[in-house]
Amino acid sequence: MHVDWSKYPQEQFFDELVASDGPRPDAMALLTYLAGLDEQELVERQHAAELAIKVMGITFTVYMEGGTIDRSWPLDIIPRILSAREWQRTADGLRQRVQALNMFIDDLYNEQRVLRDKIVPPEMIHSSPQYRAPCQGIHPPLGIWAHVCGSDLVRDKDGTLYVLEDNLRVPSGVSYMLTNRMVMKRVFPELFECQTILPVDGYPAQLFDTLASVAPRSVESPMVVVLSPGIYNSAYFEHAYLAQEMGAVLVMGSDLVVSDDDVVAMRTIEGLQRVDVIYRRIDDLFMDPEVFRSDSMLGVPGLMRAWRAGNVALANAPGTGVADDKAIYAYVPRLIRYYLDQDPILPNVPTYLCSDEKERQHVLANLDQLVIKPANESGGYGIVVGSQASPKELDKLRSLILKEPRNFVAQPILQLSTAPTLADHHPEPRHLDLRPFILSGAQTYVTTGGLTRVALRRNSFVVNSSQGGGSKDTWVVEGP
Repeated sequence: MHVDWSKYPQEQFFDELVASDGPRPDAMALLTYLAGLDEQELVERQHAAELAIKVMGITFTVYMEGGTIDRSWPLDIIPRILSAREWQRTADGLRQRVQALNMFIDDLYNEQRVLRDKIVPPEMIHSSPQYRAPCQGIHPPLGIWAHVCGSDLVRDKDGTLYVLEDNLRVPSGVSYMLTNRMVMKRVFPELFECQTILPVDGYPAQLFDTLASVAPRSVESPMVVVLSPGIYNSAYFEHAYLAQEMGAVLVMGSDLVVSDDDVVAMRTIEGLQRVDVIYRRIDDLFMDPEVFRSDSMLGVPGLMRAWRAGNVALANAPGTGVADDKAIYAYVPRLIRYYLDQDPILPNVPTYLCSDEKERQHVLANLDQLVIKPANESGGYGIVVGSQASPKELDKLRSLILKEPRNFVAQPILQLSTAPTLADHHPEPRHLDLRPFILSGAQTYVTTGGLTRVALRRNSFVVNSSQGGGSKDTWVVEGP
């Protein structure tokens, strides 16, 4: 039995590939090809993708009670498609957004004009658990703090693409974007021959160039290392993959040492070798036991001294998390106007701050109609969709908000867009989002598309892989 797209379930959501009158123009070539395959052939292609992922060792780690478990990366073989024209505007909006966020962070840890001019209330910063006082007065190269940003995008039922949140601390997922494309080229090589699908495989080179551009020493080949917490971290596959693809060195904290003259060096069999740039994949509080957590075994004693002295570049810089606070997210459109004197290209999702008494009262009166988010959690943890919560869960949430209002924000329940996803051997609509990656250095680079995450369960809006979500390759195509 072949796929009949005229019978594809049309619900009240915007579907990325299928409109009410049939396939969208940019998806026509793909859906026509898939319609020529029967269900068994589709299933065989899916199994081929899963086998390739297993053979290539593409895994992610899930934290569970009593330990961790490594799982093969979940990839659905029906890609998500975006037009090159739409993506150009989206990329422009992401560049604008990250530029303003970098200017905000640099201002915040130095002149603090943004606080004096009351663009952001000072108490919002002083109460942020991500604000790092030891970063005050530091001027990183080019004024850039967030060298790598992953901003999550969602599309509502009217087709509008919104920025849902910005991830500026240690954003992950880009390795899966790259490996998804590698697997898809194996599974559907013929589709890459008959249409123009813009490439993504230049990212590792762009990442290396970005990191090298902020090296404090003027040397022909700066020493770049990737600092990982180690094999038990959920993103370790990505740390190792990116280091290998960039030609950088993968290190742990114990591999590095800071000298008395505040220079970072790497231990090698030939002796100490100076390090210029550290692409760090560990949290702020574990970076330097001299400054942050004294019990940290993951960081490097003296690292902050070396960074403050200008002898090493840290990407992303410590302290960037202050701009990835979901309460600060609500101010980003205002920050874009303040620093760039421009209107935002990409809209925010309307956001209510529970720290504001008037907005808090609105949230408490409408808990069952909103999505409630902790301001500083990641990975989808702690999020409550009011319409799916029990009265007992809503009562508990109400108490938490009243106890610590600064720690919560609320947003309307968006009708996330869908895309055909293999379920029970045939395509069904599943909700998804998109995480593109933006690199900031001497130049700014935006990935072509990004990592599409998809909810594999029917009617679920949870796309995070740690909570049962999967992924899709993202194709930005030129012309229908």
